[in-house]
Amino acid sequence: MQRRGIRVLLILAILLGAVALFAVLTALREPPAKKEAEILAPLVEVMELQPMQAAFRIDSQGSVRPRTQTTLSSEVSGTIVEISPKWIAGGVFSAGDVLMRIDPTNYNVAVDQAKALVRQRQIEFDGAEKLLSQGYRAEAEHASAAAALASARAELTRANRNLERTYIRLPYDGMVRSKEADLGQFVSPGTRLGVVFATDQAEVRLPLTDQDLRFLDLPGAADISKTGSSEGPTVSLTATRRGETRSWEARITRTEGVIDENSRVTYAVAAVTDPYRLSMEGEVLPMGTFVRAEIEGISLDGVFLIPRSAIRGADELLFASADDKVEIRRVTVLRSEGERAYVSDNVHAGERLILTAVESPVSGMSVRTTLVEGE
Repeated sequence: MQRRGIRVLLILAILLGAVALFAVLTALREPPAKKEAEILAPLVEVMELQPMQAAFRIDSQGSVRPRTQTTLSSEVSGTIVEISPKWIAGGVFSAGDVLMRIDPTNYNVAVDQAKALVRQRQIEFDGAEKLLSQGYRAEAEHASAAAALASARAELTRANRNLERTYIRLPYDGMVRSKEADLGQFVSPGTRLGVVFATDQAEVRLPLTDQDLRFLDLPGAADISKTGSSEGPTVSLTATRRGETRSWEARITRTEGVIDENSRVTYAVAAVTDPYRLSMEGEVLPMGTFVRAEIEGISLDGVFLIPRSAIRGADELLFASADDKVEIRRVTVLRSEGERAYVSDNVHAGERLILTAVESPVSGMSVRTTLVEGE
């Protein structure tokens, strides 16, 4: 029992000694040196601006359509007795090719009758003229014979013209778009026979906004008043054909001269020569193809190209001054294209544009800068 009490006293002595030693060491330890917290200015990326000459290219889109398209209708009545092998959807024909023939029997008879009547009227006129010269006929009778002869000749012209109309042909090289009449069908004047279009040139209507027009030199009404077209800017057309991206060259030939009341756009018309490549090498551009267009625009000197993301709001930029202070400045944004923009006014060569987004920037606030290479 006495031994147990001694053991407890030893344990208590050890604990008290440890507490005393800890207190002594704590009292002897020097307090840590106090250091004020350093507040660092935000780190931003900047690019040095340099003026450039910008050659603008305006994007648009549209569908290919024929410049000349004709809905064929019969001008005379009769049965279709002859059809060209080219008279099928997609058939290609040349100017003057006979695409179909309407039965000419009645019209041949009408021509023969008209010729006979002309001969008869000519004989009557010659006789009246001879008798008039001899004083046996009055002037009125001679005039009546002349009128009858003129009427007979007019009837012969009409008969020949109707006979010619039994041949269905066109004055241009083209392609059949749709076939609506066939062999053996009876047609009358006005009956639709089909739709064809010329293959010498195709057109693409390209919608342009008022902002787009600022950067384009398009032909005006005065330029096209005599010929109906003019040499405007070049256009690069692209579309997917057989799974691959293809391109074609075109040129703006005119504008439609009015602003669409619904969309508020102006349409420029680009012309593509020989879209079906019938007389030149290259990729075919079928009618109805949807194409993307890149129009050659004007060039401007002294503009600055910047990342579009650097613009705050509509027209504000942040600049870093020589002593790394923020300057907030309004500029003129000429045009935005994808991830880049062109600006001018209130911008100078060599200035440093802040590219990093700064939360709640204030003019005069300090920043740390790191220079990155401009576009």
